Amino acid sequence: MPCPRNNADVRDAEEADELDQLVRQYVTPGRRYLKLGGSLLRMSGPERAEFARSLGEDAGKISDAGLDVLLGGSWRERKTAAWLIAVAGRTEFRERLGELLLASEGPYAGRAYCVALAGFGTVADAGLLVAYLDRYLPRPDLPYDQPAALGALLLLDARLRSDRAARFLTPDGLWERWLDGMPGTDLGSPAHQRDFIEQLCDFAAESGRGIST
Repeated sequence: MPCPRNNADVRDAEEADELDQLVRQYVTPGRRYLKLGGSLLRMSGPERAEFARSLGEDAGKISDAGLDVLLGGSWRERKTAAWLIAVAGRTEFRERLGELLLASEGPYAGRAYCVALAGFGTVADAGLLVAYLDRYLPRPDLPYDQPAALGALLLLDARLRSDRAARFLTPDGLWERWLDGMPGTDLGSPAHQRDFIEQLCDFAAESGRGIST
């Protein structure tokens, strides 16, 4: 006779079922999680418009609780959740995204956190990016999302008329030293990183135009 499951087992099973349902609804259709990044900028006009429409529709539909569940998942779920947050402008997730970025517990999602923070566009978001760069630019052995974070900070500097990124870009400063620790890696200029993040932020804004506030 099988042993009855305890309350913890039941709760874990229910949470797993909820995550699976959210993944099937928001993450994997059309391999969305793979397209949220540079691939967006290579889409044709009709494909871009349809993807933006679908992304905006789901960003407006998903609940805060659903986003919380996705942010507790793997990189695919976290990346998708961050984009949905960016598209809908859900600034209540600012601190959560900042914590995930700073923790850098897994790959591939960090750029999405940077896009969301850059899109929120406030001094608080700039502060979270600075905290990340202060921790990880001194670590060339940890090539995570330093280029995306710097690009996002430069974009915020331009929009906020501030210069928080300047101290990272001085001659022989943290950015140069971080690059020196990865010889042979071509990441483009800081201006290139800023422009790339700006294009992704523009796509997020385009996707969110139909969301009622």
